[in-house]
Amino acid sequence: MKNITDFFVSLGYWPSAGSFGFNTDILATNPINLSVVLGVLIFFGKGVLNDLLDNRKQRILSTIRNSEELRKGAIEQLERARARLRKVEIEADEYRMNGYSEIEREKVNLINATCDSLERLENYKNETLHFEQQRAINQVRQRVFQQALQGALGTLNSCLNSELHFRTVSANIGTLGAMEK
Repeated sequence: MKNITDFFVSLGYWPSAGSFGFNTDILATNPINLSVVLGVLIFFGKGVLNDLLDNRKQRILSTIRNSEELRKGAIEQLERARARLRKVEIEADEYRMNGYSEIEREKVNLINATCDSLERLENYKNETLHFEQQRAINQVRQRVFQQALQGALGTLNSCLNSELHFRTVSANIGTLGAMEK
């Protein structure tokens, strides 16, 4: 300690130089300066440095604890989100399967309804054809009957004289009378 004090005392006796220069004597300048600076830092800075390091250590530990808590919270949220996603995927699969089965059911119903409609149309077509055939047959019968009747009347009128007419009517009346008995 005496050397340090002597150093400071000797500074007061040094004359001030008018110019600035470099001192190349390493043993005279740097070790003394370094020892003074280190001594002051060690003496005064020991408590401050310990306080700074303790504060920094506490902040780092606090940050680590906060990070761990945030990490745990994020993991919990991730697990809840995954569970919700699984639930939604299951519901989506159920809706998809229900939708597919509903579509298939509607498809079968539509096919059945179409088949029923086609069958009814086929029956209606067949009934219409049968009705038109019967109508055409009846018209042909009526024409044939009218033509046959006209032909028979024409033949009767041309061949029938009054005597023949009288005998034919009498024979028919006799036949009718015999049938009544």
